[in-house]
Amino acid sequence: MPANFVSGFTIAFGTIFPAIAIGLIGFKAMESIGRNPDAANKIMPPMLLGMAFAEAIAIYALVIAFIK
Repeated sequence: MPANFVSGFTIAFGTIFPAIAIGLIGFKAMESIGRNPDAANKIMPPMLLGMAFAEAIAIYALVIAFIK
């Protein structure tokens, strides 16, 4: 396999799933804040932390693609 194909494949699959995860995290957080607005201060920090961890996976995929 050419190196360009492997790098593109790594980026494609390394970003699709974190993007879906970030979308679901945001969707569920906003849904729960909509149901209980008083809990926004308790929901936002774990939501942002979960989004950061999901984004880190995409960054790792980018680094791996550059190494290949």
